[in-house]
Amino acid sequence: MFNRRTFLTTVTVGSASAAALAACGAPAPGKTGTADSPATIRYTWWGNEDRAERTRKAIALFEEKNRDVKVNGNFSDGASYFQQRATEAAGGGLPDVMQFDLIFLRDYAQRNQLLDLGTVKIDTSGFEKSLLLSGQVRGKTYGIPTSTNAFGVFYDPAKLASLGVTEPDGDWTYDDYKAFLRDVGSKGGGAVYGSADFTGIWWMFNIWLRQNNIAAFTADGRLGFSKDELKKWWNLTSDLRGTPALVSEERVTQVAPKSPFGAGLTASEMYWDNLMAGYLADSGAKELKLLPVPSDNADNLGLFLKPSQLMVASDKTKNKEAAARFIDFMLNDPQVGDIFKTSRGIPASKAQREGTTYTGTDAAVVAYEKSIEKYLNDAPEPPIVGFGTLETSFKRVNSDLNYGKLTVDGAADAWFKEAEDLIKQNA
Repeated sequence: MFNRRTFLTTVTVGSASAAALAACGAPAPGKTGTADSPATIRYTWWGNEDRAERTRKAIALFEEKNRDVKVNGNFSDGASYFQQRATEAAGGGLPDVMQFDLIFLRDYAQRNQLLDLGTVKIDTSGFEKSLLLSGQVRGKTYGIPTSTNAFGVFYDPAKLASLGVTEPDGDWTYDDYKAFLRDVGSKGGGAVYGSADFTGIWWMFNIWLRQNNIAAFTADGRLGFSKDELKKWWNLTSDLRGTPALVSEERVTQVAPKSPFGAGLTASEMYWDNLMAGYLADSGAKELKLLPVPSDNADNLGLFLKPSQLMVASDKTKNKEAAARFIDFMLNDPQVGDIFKTSRGIPASKAQREGTTYTGTDAAVVAYEKSIEKYLNDAPEPPIVGFGTLETSFKRVNSDLNYGKLTVDGAADAWFKEAEDLIKQNA
């Protein structure tokens, strides 16, 4: 499993331990097309306009250095991204190269829809061995992480100051965090709320389970927690729903695809730390700060490091060499690392970590992860088949809870039925 302490050391000095897993040396240029008639590959990713602009710059740099390959790029918001991929997969038309999420990797890999990247030339010698394992399914490499991230609580210090709310120090229980949300909501005058309902975020639920020494899934792919434990989690914010402490689900829907925090509706939000640049771009704030998530056990914050995204290729791509060369470039080129900085998370490859200058918000993300180093444990195993559907339904059922369509008991019953049915189908 991936050890965070080891990783932070490699940010500056690198690691030779991954060399044994290197797929190969740096790829030879190869000939897939010509400058006059380049081979064309399609690349797709999710994110906001900030990530899109950074990605366009990286693509332009690749094309400048690889005149025989043309990259047609497109992106969408995160909510619709994997719906589009599912439609394409059903029709046999996945893009050549894709930004991917760990939660869907096993699904697509076990359906033979992704290219085994161990069969093409991609340099993995600068990656931590244990991090590379996160992209492997049944011993084959289907995804390679671009970067890593950790969960935290974002807040806007200027917004708190304008409301007369004292900045939190991050040493808080759930009751402390809820009191903070109430304070913001009561002083926000209906324009600023404390947060969105954080109990609708699967990964925050996963962290809460870890704080209570409960596994999300068992080794044989079953749920590791009970319905009563899910009810306890969703009951955490029962006393806040319908109050100014939490922004209403109607307002959340109105500002989509921006998050409530990015749209300026809330003073805080729990999410992955690499969203710092995107939140700044969306909100127009001058500064944002990050704090550890709340926990009722000061010695166990339940935090871990997760591959923020992975690069994958379609098993049906007709330009494997061009796709591999593009993936290698996006993962290893130092200039690409400096384009993205920490907007995708801290670069996973040694070449990009050492080629990236961390200043401003990027330095803040790095500093945050160093501040929580002692609390970081190994990341969870790759999720079970169908987990992407479970995460989507987790958010949807919580949304129905916030709309008042379901009680906590009804919401837990509904989600457990979906989860158990799906697990049974994939058994």
